[in-house]
Amino acid sequence: MKQYKHKDVKYTLKNSKRKTLSIYIERDFSVSVLAPKELDLEKINKIVDLKRYWIHKSISELKELNKTKANRSIIDGEGFLFLGNSYRLKINEDQEEPIKILGKYFVLNPTKSKNPKKSLIEFYKDNGNLNYSERIEIFSKKMGVNPKRVRTINLKNRWASNSNGNLNFHWKLAMAPQTIIDYIIVHELAHLQTPKHNNKFWEIVESIIPDYNDRKNWLKINGANLDI
Repeated sequence: MKQYKHKDVKYTLKNSKRKTLSIYIERDFSVSVLAPKELDLEKINKIVDLKRYWIHKSISELKELNKTKANRSIIDGEGFLFLGNSYRLKINEDQEEPIKILGKYFVLNPTKSKNPKKSLIEFYKDNGNLNYSERIEIFSKKMGVNPKRVRTINLKNRWASNSNGNLNFHWKLAMAPQTIIDYIIVHELAHLQTPKHNNKFWEIVESIIPDYNDRKNWLKINGANLDI
């Protein structure tokens, strides 16, 4: 993606076969523009100019929300989230696994892990992927779609993405409550029916998740806390 600047707005541009232009404010406050291949830079900048107030307003709101960003340390007694529940970290050098959930605790054996943070991330990837696969199977049948591969990876500033029927989820999403994960899954499955965020898209989402807007707002407000 190429970097551009129009007046006081810096943005990255990605052109594709899409039919409409979309502007996204990423979680690191950067601006991404997705535009049709045939749309020239002058027209793109005109649209960016029309959206300048919305862009700056959205960035300011996101920065305010990110004041609650988690700053967790991997020490005994620290709290970590999984599927919306909080678990205290407990150090136990006798257990075989590098990390596991036992009761109300994340139990870590530092002698089995050279990098405790990496072990936590791997836990979120492995267990998150199992959760997504099971829920995707349920919602796919309801929605009449057939996604292909499911992966849990680091998506940087997106909670999820899809490409050619393959679904990707950020490992941090495994910290969210199941209701929020379900919303993201349905959101991505709806994109298999229509790529654009148009009325048809949101009607599909609403037919499966009637309170999707509440869940969407929850993620906007609490998303910064889904981190380690």
